Amino acid sequence: MCRYSGNVCDGLAFSCLASLSISTVMPKISSDTLWEQAAAEVHSLDRGGKEEDGGETVTERTVFLIGSKAGGKTSILLRCLDRDEPSKPTLALEYTFGRRARGHNTPKDIAHIWELGGGTSLSDLVQIPITPASIKSLSVILILDLSKPNALWGTLEKLLQAAQARLEKVFSQAQQAERAKPGAKHQTAPHSAASILPKDYPDRELISPFPVPLLIIGSKYDIFQELDSDKRKVVSKTLRFIAHYYAASLIFTSIKSESLMSKTKSFFSHLAFGLDRGKTVSCESTKPLIIPAGSDSFSQIGSPPSTDVDITSLHAKNPKDLWKKVYERIFPPETTGEQRELKDPAKDQQYSEPQIDAMRAQKNQWQH
Repeated sequence: MCRYSGNVCDGLAFSCLASLSISTVMPKISSDTLWEQAAAEVHSLDRGGKEEDGGETVTERTVFLIGSKAGGKTSILLRCLDRDEPSKPTLALEYTFGRRARGHNTPKDIAHIWELGGGTSLSDLVQIPITPASIKSLSVILILDLSKPNALWGTLEKLLQAAQARLEKVFSQAQQAERAKPGAKHQTAPHSAASILPKDYPDRELISPFPVPLLIIGSKYDIFQELDSDKRKVVSKTLRFIAHYYAASLIFTSIKSESLMSKTKSFFSHLAFGLDRGKTVSCESTKPLIIPAGSDSFSQIGSPPSTDVDITSLHAKNPKDLWKKVYERIFPPETTGEQRELKDPAKDQQYSEPQIDAMRAQKNQWQH
């Protein structure tokens, strides 16, 4: 069931109430059709502006937010879009958009923004925002809750794996489609990040760039500061490694800090609207990390923090696996049970529909 929740500060919000996949809620309706209708409405709203501006080109980008359950994704997004409204829990997959004018009397560029709720429990829904049409201008933002370090590696691993698998599948489909076109010998499919890194990118031959631009945001830095300094260092160094390994940008933030949110907004606007993300770089573990992609290196990061761990006994398959084993020795993963804890959207008051709810209650009475 997709629900239009109205105009909000120059944006539309569509909430997809699903469990593990759209098809579990709408078995007889193509999920793609509904999302295409949502995108078509956005396009139709913008067409009027194009006509008024003499048909000037409008740039459209897609940003996909994933991350920790209750990690502050919606709050960060609202701040980045300058929307003064209370955040609500994201149960499944929500869509909104932002617009920004390049200057006076110029057309507004559009950012299509998707937010995946439920932490890792709804990772199957990555197939909705990641499509052949979106990958040409798609970027991913992974928001990790720094106040829950024990769940951090599992969250980033599962979500990045799900997104990467979908991206690789879509890239493959795009390449096949290009080859099938008449005279396609010299045509190329959309480029992945791996193919467009500059030749002087640090550790270019040792990293595995994410298929599209990736920004990793460590949220709730204000709570993270209360952790033991040695544990903070472990988290910081590990996320620096992960970010550099994927050729991603990394920033720690807190919605309680105007300064950090301002810098976070710059990184967001860089992906959403192509604006300058700023030149600030901070790699010290005693301060909030602010590391644009390409500003770090394995030599600066150093080896895994293994004070109480014998690295030789871990039998790691590769450097990333070694960092994982060291991290999980210090922060044993917890069984979050996100999938079991996910509430039934039909019973959530924020999605109440009196007429439908009354009919559903009547049906339940008949069944009993």
